[in-house]
Amino acid sequence: MLPPEELLEEWRREDEEAREIRRRHADWKFIEKQPPKIRYALKYYIEKGDLWVASRLAGLTADEFNELRIKAKIPEVT
Repeated sequence: MLPPEELLEEWRREDEEAREIRRRHADWKFIEKQPPKIRYALKYYIEKGDLWVASRLAGLTADEFNELRIKAKIPEVT
């Protein structure tokens, strides 16, 4: 078992890798064409990976936001 400090560092690295994958694959032209509220929510999702919070920011259900995520070509990284 890893010491807590190393475990935290590993989680930080994994979060950053997931963020980079989402950034790289996202359709930024599509995202920038969206209304401000939707654009902000998509960018939040790219940075944090939290679909539920992003859907609330967009004023959509989680399913509706997930459809938008797919249109924006943002991968779901776990």
